[in-house]
Amino acid sequence: MGAAKVATLPGYRLAVASRVLAAIPLNYGLTAIITGLLARHLPMAAAEASIAATLASFAIFALIAMTIFHARSTIRVWVWMTGATAVLGGALAMSIAIGGRL
Repeated sequence: MGAAKVATLPGYRLAVASRVLAAIPLNYGLTAIITGLLARHLPMAAAEASIAATLASFAIFALIAMTIFHARSTIRVWVWMTGATAVLGGALAMSIAIGGRL
């Protein structure tokens, strides 16, 4: 291992740890919010919408995880993930506050 690689190793490990943190707990929360929105707004019976949203959540989680590890910048990943979580979480909270189908 060269001297340049040893010097950048802590930064690389920090970037990987940051992506893992974004890919697992934050991704889980974002996927749960998206699943809740889908279950509330899919145009079908409530039970069928819940099942369809839950099945779709597996693909959504995998897609977001792959996107996190494919992104060029860790900062950009965190900005997009926190922004999407805030916007979609607000939409879900507003949907619940307005009422409608459960």
